[in-house]
Amino acid sequence: MIGRTRAVVLTGLAGHVIDVEAHVAPGLPSFTLVGLPDASLSEARDRVRAAVASSRVTWPARRVTVNLSPASLPKSGPATDLAIALAVLAAAGEIRPGAAEGIHLGELGLDGRLHPVRGVLPAVAAAAAAGAGTVVVPAPCVAEASLVPGIEVRGAATLASLLHAYGNADAAELTGLPAAPAETARRGASEASAEPEPDLADVRGQAEARAALEVAAAGGHHLLMTGPPGVGKTMLATRLPGLLPDLTASEAVEVTSVHSLAGVFDASRGLITRPPFEAPHHSASAAAIVGGGSALARPGAISRAHAGVLFLDEAPEFPARVLQTLRQPLEDGEVVLHRSLGATRYPARFQLVMAANPCPCGKYFGRDPACSCTPHQRRTYAHRLSGPLLDRVDLQVEVVPVRTGLDEPGESSAVIAARVALARERARRRLAAHGWSANAQVAGRWLREHTDRAACRDLWAAMDRGALSARGADRALRVAWTLADLAGEPAPSAEHVAQALALRTRDLA
Repeated sequence: MIGRTRAVVLTGLAGHVIDVEAHVAPGLPSFTLVGLPDASLSEARDRVRAAVASSRVTWPARRVTVNLSPASLPKSGPATDLAIALAVLAAAGEIRPGAAEGIHLGELGLDGRLHPVRGVLPAVAAAAAAGAGTVVVPAPCVAEASLVPGIEVRGAATLASLLHAYGNADAAELTGLPAAPAETARRGASEASAEPEPDLADVRGQAEARAALEVAAAGGHHLLMTGPPGVGKTMLATRLPGLLPDLTASEAVEVTSVHSLAGVFDASRGLITRPPFEAPHHSASAAAIVGGGSALARPGAISRAHAGVLFLDEAPEFPARVLQTLRQPLEDGEVVLHRSLGATRYPARFQLVMAANPCPCGKYFGRDPACSCTPHQRRTYAHRLSGPLLDRVDLQVEVVPVRTGLDEPGESSAVIAARVALARERARRRLAAHGWSANAQVAGRWLREHTDRAACRDLWAAMDRGALSARGADRALRVAWTLADLAGEPAPSAEHVAQALALRTRDLA
């Protein structure tokens, strides 16, 4: 006999509905799993057999073959355990014919409990897009799966309870079996989004840095802040998300899907609606930043920061290899990771904020610097941030120490966020027809065609001197348009272009 059901496998955020077919035939007892499974999926044979036995159901003592179709699609993870068990039991006649033809997701424990799996939100969204009417998920995942509209979500705590519903009266759970615990997500952006965001009013002084932060928020620009330790670079960076508008509906689903797949999503808080903030330590590896995995790569910090902020504190201390991996995502807004089972794409349109000291000891500033570093050490430190990377950073500002008593508290985040929202709305109305939502996304050709050439005299002069690359010129024009939006002007003036140049041509040392 042949039993059938369906499941969903993920390649990055892309979900694929697959058919799970089981064939039970006479012969020596065996269990063969085909369809390009990875190692973790191949182990399902032992988990499924033990879970069925723990549910007091007889495992067929015959030759069992399970096929995951289409066979050309790489499959990974334990989310197909439940579907495999139901297909085998359907082929063995242990449940009603056709009872398990829906979509089933879940990892089976050896005692028959259903454990939560990562990526439930994108998996259920893929099932809904494929026209599925119902989906069965582990009970702890019901809240997350229910965030997807247009599909009925059913929860199951154990395999035995599901077998009862599908017509097997003999299925029984182990006595005293506790409910499967919900997956404990580490504190991540999904939790932080529900907490009060830091207020920019906490930052004393730093008028220039605050202005640069407002420009960065209004246009989605990348930012580098240099200055000695203790001047407020980290405080400024952590307050950038509070200036950004809420995520759009599509961004919220995409960001939540990434966090679900990464295992850092708390479904009890609903969809993530605020821009995420990621601040990896400078000892993080390239795989931790960009994403990694031996078979199919998992999302890294840059994908978890999608539609939000990626903050690299002490940026020159990051390994050069890590910093260079940021160049392609900064340009394309996505990261493509190639592994043995294929390529995986994750969204990575984030705002990069970097903080750096002026030298290794951090004291090379002011008229009489107390720096003990040699000129060679300062140059080496500065060159850790390569030219190609800095060329992609629109705003580069110096943050200087604050003199006590002379700097009063500045505007609050709420006041600045209101101006940012107005500027973003102006840009959105202007760019919506082209598929862009912020000035940082605008193509260089559009910028050159719609900016008055007379206003760009300083820009062309900087290019003629070799002080600015063609990419740098495009990015300066993007900043100039953001300055015009903040000022309520229809297009940038020569003053806006000059200010944009001043905001991106500072040196690290």
